[in-house]
Amino acid sequence: MSERFDFIVIGGGSGGIACARRAAQYGAKVLIIESGPLGGTCVNVGCVPKKVMWTTSQINETLDLAKDYGFRIERLGFDWPTIKQSRDAYVSRLNGIYGRNLDDSGVALVRGKAKFSTSHSIAVNGDEFHAHHILIATGGAPSVPNMPGAELGITSDGFFKLAHQPKKILVIGAGYIATELAGLMHGLGSEVSMLLRKDKLLRTFDRDVHEMVMAQMRQSGIEIMTKVTLQSLVKGNNTLGYRDHEGNGKDGFDCIIWAIGRHTNIANLNLEVAGVEVDARGNIQTDEFQNSSANGIYAVGDVTHRAQLTPVAIAAGRKLANRLFDNQTDARLDYENIPTVIFSHPPIGSVGLSEADARAKYGDDQIKIYKHFFIDMHYAVTEHKPRTLVKLIVHGADQRVVGCHVVGRGADEMIQGFAIAVKMGATKQDFDNTVAIHPTAAEELVTLR
Repeated sequence: MSERFDFIVIGGGSGGIACARRAAQYGAKVLIIESGPLGGTCVNVGCVPKKVMWTTSQINETLDLAKDYGFRIERLGFDWPTIKQSRDAYVSRLNGIYGRNLDDSGVALVRGKAKFSTSHSIAVNGDEFHAHHILIATGGAPSVPNMPGAELGITSDGFFKLAHQPKKILVIGAGYIATELAGLMHGLGSEVSMLLRKDKLLRTFDRDVHEMVMAQMRQSGIEIMTKVTLQSLVKGNNTLGYRDHEGNGKDGFDCIIWAIGRHTNIANLNLEVAGVEVDARGNIQTDEFQNSSANGIYAVGDVTHRAQLTPVAIAAGRKLANRLFDNQTDARLDYENIPTVIFSHPPIGSVGLSEADARAKYGDDQIKIYKHFFIDMHYAVTEHKPRTLVKLIVHGADQRVVGCHVVGRGADEMIQGFAIAVKMGATKQDFDNTVAIHPTAAEELVTLR
């Protein structure tokens, strides 16, 4: 079979689906090609099931505080299979919703693995599909190093397949996936250790942010081992362990999780036929309009070198469809001041520059820092009293806010509104002129002195 479309999207994740549906709304004849469940990483093995598990962990921690509020609760334990079944059913419902949305939008769906047969032709299951415009939105996958015993560890994909809760876990990695998994599993009662190649978690975040998160994770009981040169994973008598470059290590784990980064899903696309260039890390190179090096071929999402966040892929995909099929010739995503949240313990909300990046960009004499550490009122009557951090980084004589960072309870929810302010170019005076909502943690950001 051979068929021509106006637009072919390779990848049925959030970015690909958003772009395909928007193009179809403008009257384009659109095809999506996907070999796995609809929704991509985020829906199936990423932010959605992760948030369910993080919420589960938060509920457990709330139960720990209940006695300080006068509740007498009999704790009968936690049943992992129950939440796994509910979580998986929720994901399955989302898969169905994505499919129905494609049908409702008039987007055709072909199941299978795609590869370029010519610069503007895609082969799938022996059939050929052609289009002047082709989008690559195949996303990424967890990386596993090439070392002895690497197969003994699982990735974040494997984490969501676990039938039972591991009791003693080693998480290898220092990024947001490692930090989130370690925190939520500790919150659910597992004994958690982390192994870092360098000395810090979340190194790309503001220094106050990553130092506070790392300190609170250690205070909570998570073991964080730094500057470890890992050589192998080993299997003993029904347990797992690791060895470093000197042959030292630790055993006794019943689960080891690789969280050392991700790589792009491009291996079988036959990109060289299309003339699509990639960098040394396998990222498809794109300009500000999502154009690849090949005319009429585009890329969005985790397959590119840009901010690898689901809302970014969705926004970039929709902007691309606006440009290609609605004559919005200047439509493109502005990648500056993209807010992000890490569902760590404690959670992080961040938008704009870190202090170090702001000083490097503008100079020390152009930057002023406002920050405050405090105990959220949620913990006013509890024995457990973690601190919250709010921090503003301002630039120039008008003190324009170029960075806003929150660490602590509620950071994940409050940062969205402050991200709007930063995106609009708000100044410290604008923050000061906003009446505080009391008593809240968010008010601390408009009362900083």
